[in-house]
Amino acid sequence: MTTPQTSLDERFSAPDATATGWAETQKVLETAELSWLTTVRADGRPHQTPLVAVWLDGALHFCTGPEEQKAVNLQANPHVLLTAGGRRWDEGLDVVVEGDAVRVSDDATLRRLAEAWTGKWDGRWDFEVRDGHFTHRGGDAQVLVYAVRPAKVLAWRQGSFAQTRHAF
Repeated sequence: MTTPQTSLDERFSAPDATATGWAETQKVLETAELSWLTTVRADGRPHQTPLVAVWLDGALHFCTGPEEQKAVNLQANPHVLLTAGGRRWDEGLDVVVEGDAVRVSDDATLRRLAEAWTGKWDGRWDFEVRDGHFTHRGGDAQVLVYAVRPAKVLAWRQGSFAQTRHAF
């Protein structure tokens, strides 16, 4: 992953604000316990749902069952937003990742991702890898895994009010 070009959007920032660095923005993506995924339905309406995501190898990863609305939406349109942060107006950093969701089916990568999910949530998200997808440990149902490499990331500093753009 390349280091993004970072800039402050002064139109939406306090007069004394400074841009949030990529390292701090990436930390939010790495540590967020909950993210919100926005996909687009076939008729153009948005669909948003909370999920747990893992940052690995310069991409944010999420998983879903093949029959879930987000998976159905991704078959027709890969464009997504993934949002993470504290959701407070007076403190914290809220981050939005824009990009395309691409299916991950390489077993070696999936094994690394399964370990990352297990480690991040102390074993509460425990997956096995089987033929290009996850299954919940001991189960048979397919769980599809997607990677979103950022095309653009927006970071909103709350309290001191700074809007930063990281362009890739």
